[in-house]
Amino acid sequence: MRFTPILDEFGTYPFVRLDEARREAAARGLHVIDFGMGDPNEEIEDFIRDAVVASLPKRCKYPRAIGLLELRRAIAEWCEKRFAVSVDSEYEIIPTLGSKEAIFTFAQVVDLRSPKNLVLVADPAYPVPERGARFAGGEVVHLPLEEANGFLPNLDAVSDEVWRRAALVWVNYPNNPTGAVAPLSLYKRLSELAIEHGFLLCSDEAYSEIYFGERPPSALQVPDRRNVVVFNTLSKRSSMTGYRSGFVAASREVIGALRLLRPTLGTTPQEFIQLASIKAWRDETHVERNRERYRSKRSIMLEALNRVGLRVAGSEATFFLWIAVPEGETSQGFARRLLESGVVVAPGSYLGEHGEGYVRLALVPTLEECEQAAVLLGRLL
Repeated sequence: MRFTPILDEFGTYPFVRLDEARREAAARGLHVIDFGMGDPNEEIEDFIRDAVVASLPKRCKYPRAIGLLELRRAIAEWCEKRFAVSVDSEYEIIPTLGSKEAIFTFAQVVDLRSPKNLVLVADPAYPVPERGARFAGGEVVHLPLEEANGFLPNLDAVSDEVWRRAALVWVNYPNNPTGAVAPLSLYKRLSELAIEHGFLLCSDEAYSEIYFGERPPSALQVPDRRNVVVFNTLSKRSSMTGYRSGFVAASREVIGALRLLRPTLGTTPQEFIQLASIKAWRDETHVERNRERYRSKRSIMLEALNRVGLRVAGSEATFFLWIAVPEGETSQGFARRLLESGVVVAPGSYLGEHGEGYVRLALVPTLEECEQAAVLLGRLL
């Protein structure tokens, strides 16, 4: 049989490898606390689960690819309240099955034929934008995120030729894995470049509601957002990873293209999930509780890491801590050493070449497990 060579080039998805290592350690009888994958362990709020139950129909038909208008209205209302921007619920929003599939498939919407076939992605980064671009036939250019630059891309280092050939430019703030927050000025400059050079600025904002200082801005807030595409989700905001409910907000032209593509994919949440999602988008109190839980877990782990002499390079937002590995160790070697103590973290190298020298710790275990992990770290280091 013949398969696309891209599968071999990418190999096993990094977090599948991480899960395999965790399962192997557990099979040896080691009790592990999993900070590796960004999958919250918090219970879903009762009002959301109740809304699912109340919405379950006796007959469940295919959901329409454009989603329920009431859900689109709830998302538009949230954008207005959160970012003070007006988004047309009829023509500028489309619900998605979480954000992962929407991010992966988005490269199929644009024309990636040469010479305008470049897709710019960060390094280190969530791997899905790059993989989606490669499977769609795009040529990927990496934008290094370096600690010296606050884990922001150095736009001045990008040549005019690259900007001219760019079709998509991906950013993700608050950032996975570094925890950095981008200023609105970064979005403004990128949106100006997008209009000047005719590319789409794609902003993955899955962690916009998990922060510990000032509220992060959105690319939706730029003065001219005609070339801006924003992806968001309830996965992290409301700990609804398994519900698979998110959205894309963009210009009428972009959403029109998605309306043509998405019926082929059939990727919109079931209507009972959409109805529960309306409740989630319209409630902020559970989001505040969620944020405070992460703040408490972050405090425990920051104190423990500081006590053992590990430097946290980034933790401004998201539920990730970006930790510099001890001198003389690699990210994978240090992650293996932590695993043998019962603490699972993600090697930074799993997220790109510029992730080497760091590990990522996701604050997804319970508060009690974080306290246990703090003790384990003290014994190891």
